[in-house]
Parts: sequence; structure tokens; C-alpha cells
Amino acid sequence: MASTLGVEVEVKSNADKFWQGIRDSTTLFPKLFPDQYKSIEVLEGDGKSVGSIRLITYAGGALVQESKEKIESVDETKKAVSYSVIEGDLLKYYKKFLGHIDVSPKGEGSSVKWACEFEKASEEVPDPNVIKDFVVKNFKELDEFLLKA
Repeated sequence: MASTLGVEVEVKSNADKFWQGIRDSTTLFPKLFPDQYKSIEVLEGDGKSVGSIRLITYAGGALVQESKEKIESVDETKKAVSYSVIEGDLLKYYKKFLGHIDVSPKGEGSSVKWACEFEKASEEVPDPNVIKDFVVKNFKELDEFLLKA
């Protein structure tokens, strides 16, 4: 049975700027967060459009070393993107993992929502709170970078 986990983060960057940062994560994240990302390679497509497949290699002692993600949907107007994990370490723990990111204006900044739908490989597997915390950290650090840029 599938479960859902989500979080909302308020950032100071405006929605357009933050959305652009999320869309440019393929090149931006390994540069900004070398302690977290070894590399993000585009294997199919342009890395931004539906059907694109990216191979993310994480740095350090992360629970997940590699993850292959496929972009399932993109809505530039609503600033929303969905992706599924199709290969990699995460699938040892979760039979199914779908992520969603939504960016919307809030005051002078933005509200960034991240949610995932997941199906555990076994009962012992915990909810993906580690991933949620990692995402929140990325959003906050991206915001700091964009405010200086």
C-alpha cells in the first residue's frame, strides 16, 4: 500500500528565481553542494522535460549512493515537477518512489512544497524522513545561494 510524506518550506527567494534554481539542479547542485552530490548526469532527454532521465550520484556516507530518476510531469506555469525513482539504492527500501515539487509565491518569497508517494519494500523500512530532511536542507541552501546570486 502506498503512503505519502510531505513538507512545506518557506524561502526568501521569489518563486520564479527559486523555480529556476530547481530546474537548473542538474548543473547547480553538484557545484553548490559538492559535499552532497558527486554528480548529476543527464542520460536521456535534456534533464528538464518529461521523459528525461538523470543519474544522481551522492557524495559521502549517504544512505543512497546512486539514484536514477525520470521526470514524469512538468508544469512551468504552476511551477510543479514530478519524478519517479526508476533505479538505484533507494529501491532496495521502497518498491515505488515518486517525488513532487511545487513552488508558489508567498509574500515576497515563496512556499516550496515537497511530497513523495512511496511503497515500502518491507514493514521494517522506515518512512523516508531522512530524504525529507535532505530535501529541506537543499531548499534552504539553494535559497541562501540565490539570495547572494
